[in-house]
Amino acid sequence: MALLNLRNREIQLKIVYYGPGKSGKTTNLFYIYNKCRERIRSKMINLDTFGERTLFFDYLPVDLGKVNGFNVIVQLYTVPGQEKYDATRKLLLNGVDGIVFVADLMEVRRKKNILSLNNLSANLKKNNKNIFKIPLIFQFNKVDLAHNCIPILQQKTLCSDLNRKLMRPYYVTSAIRGTNVIKTLKHVIKLTYTDLKDSMKFANSTGKC
Repeated sequence: MALLNLRNREIQLKIVYYGPGKSGKTTNLFYIYNKCRERIRSKMINLDTFGERTLFFDYLPVDLGKVNGFNVIVQLYTVPGQEKYDATRKLLLNGVDGIVFVADLMEVRRKKNILSLNNLSANLKKNNKNIFKIPLIFQFNKVDLAHNCIPILQQKTLCSDLNRKLMRPYYVTSAIRGTNVIKTLKHVIKLTYTDLKDSMKFANSTGKC
């Protein structure tokens, strides 16, 4: 659930980049941080977990306007991909409002993608959230590897593996080159923002706070 800061008249939306280890979650956030410095409201916090990083910072989407008189601030997070850090992944999903699932296009990572998505669904459920209801966008990342003769998965394969039931938007990306990274960010923010407005309208109509 979005966090309201009454003192600053701000609504904080939490968007988490999820996916298997080394899929490009950290690279996404580094690219966004370096590309959009004028919209970054805080320093990037970098927590190293023995080869896997957890990053987060505040991002200001200037084109959203206000919700009930509140400015919207987006907090961007990555989660560690390795299974041994599952407790950290589950903790970082607490209060999540939107998700970017970063899938690895490399053929050898196909099973890891599926396991990670199943893990996301399970950890959301532990946080009383439903993967079918939360705003979510897929990234099929590392398309640049095709130029290096590294076998990559076809889009239809990834859609069948990950998106056949969810039917969510997806982008083919290269986080290291920035291909479609900002498009993904803008799209997931828009979905999350729309979901927030709808939930607040519902709360107002039912008289709930």
